Amino acid sequence: MKWLLLPLLLLSLSSNAQQAYDIIIINGKILDGTGNSWYYADLAVKDGKIAAIGKLNRQSATKIIDANGQIVAPGFIDVHTHIEGEEARHPEAANFIYDGVTTVITGNCGSSQVDMGRYFRYLDSIRLSVNVAALIGHNDVRRAVLGRAMRDPDAAELQRMVQLVEQGMKDGAVGFSTGLIYIPGTYAKTEEVVQLAAGAARYNGVYASHIRNEADSVVPAINEAIHISRVNRMPVEISHFKVSGQQNWGRSRITIALIEAARKEGLDVTIDQYPYTASSTSLSTLLPDEILADGQDSIVARLQRPEVRKYVIDYMLNRLKKRKLKHFSYPVVAYYRFDTTLNGRSIEQVNRIKGRKHKAKAEAETVIEMMINGGASMVFHGMSEPDVKRIMQYPFNMFASDASIRIFGAGVPHPRGYGTNARVLGKYVREEKVISLEEAIRRMTSLPAQKFQLKDRGLLREGMAADIVVFDPATVQDLSTFDQPHQYSTGFSFVLVNGKLTLENGKHNGVRGGVTLKGPGYQQ
Repeated sequence: MKWLLLPLLLLSLSSNAQQAYDIIIINGKILDGTGNSWYYADLAVKDGKIAAIGKLNRQSATKIIDANGQIVAPGFIDVHTHIEGEEARHPEAANFIYDGVTTVITGNCGSSQVDMGRYFRYLDSIRLSVNVAALIGHNDVRRAVLGRAMRDPDAAELQRMVQLVEQGMKDGAVGFSTGLIYIPGTYAKTEEVVQLAAGAARYNGVYASHIRNEADSVVPAINEAIHISRVNRMPVEISHFKVSGQQNWGRSRITIALIEAARKEGLDVTIDQYPYTASSTSLSTLLPDEILADGQDSIVARLQRPEVRKYVIDYMLNRLKKRKLKHFSYPVVAYYRFDTTLNGRSIEQVNRIKGRKHKAKAEAETVIEMMINGGASMVFHGMSEPDVKRIMQYPFNMFASDASIRIFGAGVPHPRGYGTNARVLGKYVREEKVISLEEAIRRMTSLPAQKFQLKDRGLLREGMAADIVVFDPATVQDLSTFDQPHQYSTGFSFVLVNGKLTLENGKHNGVRGGVTLKGPGYQQ
């Protein structure tokens, strides 16, 4: 009889051993990402997955986290980032982790690696603290075939670009992106974009677009993106949705209505937004597109010609007049490699520092000088708070930082790279009640996971990847400002990435448990 009972005893011991978890989070309020209200439950993690949700206080685990009074939510997914170039230098991606982000989508605005297979292998070799999915970008695909030429591709060149997009999808890209205000993407006609986006559509990818204009011509620019969705029958994400320029304040009523109409038509069109009234991009966007063709040597040669210089100055002054401004006070230097002492200064201030006349024409000359010296990254103040709030209330809108991996202390970058999610949760949820907490979490988790087809992310469900954030809704806060951007968000206690504790008691512990996430067309 003893010999008969021994196997049952061993089986029982084995079963109990398998019940031991890596981590159990107890006493937390579960916000599962669906938009439903919170509920009390414990959550267990084992082998990188959510193993159980319920009353688990009798179960054993290597580590117990007491989340009393805090929210337990899926890790946040930042759908619009630009991490290329900083991955190996700062693999801890601290600015994202401290803001509750566990997954980033890069390759936006038409800027990406072209060989996506090699890029994913590179990311796997260095391993970041966050998961990474990527889009393949139009600008770099076009540059690989046409350089910076301001012309249409011929049939063979177009086919070569389509092949690059399709290969990128097979290598694991989640979709195709454009940056239609950037060189050389701005030189592409709509039909070219349609054909390249079709290459991604054949592999069930998303089309994500920094549209052609976000100011005076924002309506036709949105309609172009919607047209690409309609023609290719593919999902579209309109990036960092906004209306720029004082002359356009209030037009979010019109632009949101365009998205609503497209969805009523049956088109899968969604948007994303950063919760600030300033954007950030290159100084070069102040100049006419045709001046920027063919590379820096060509730009310098053009700007040194008196007739071209006059044309560029007149162009900039006309745009300033449309904004109803007398000075270039709205563009502020984020990083100017040629003279870093000017970081944090507006063009108006830079002009005065140089001892020039306090006139808009002299400020335009200063912009030209800076372009000749290599250009600069800028912060552009030009949106209204009512528009930001109106766009935020639209239910098919996600939150995105539009940021790189921040180098702490370098330059005077846009604060969105440090505080996007904390700002939404602190300012717009807790303080101003623009949207509910449940809705904000849905927009940060399940909605982006659904849009970019990250099938095991974005929800707290048994069997899903254990990307989890624990935060205090009463204290979560962004600290980063335009004047002092290099400050991490607070209020996040714990962040797990693939079940690995990465933020512990509010401190990044150096763990790098992120993985690359492949798109639906991936062919191993």
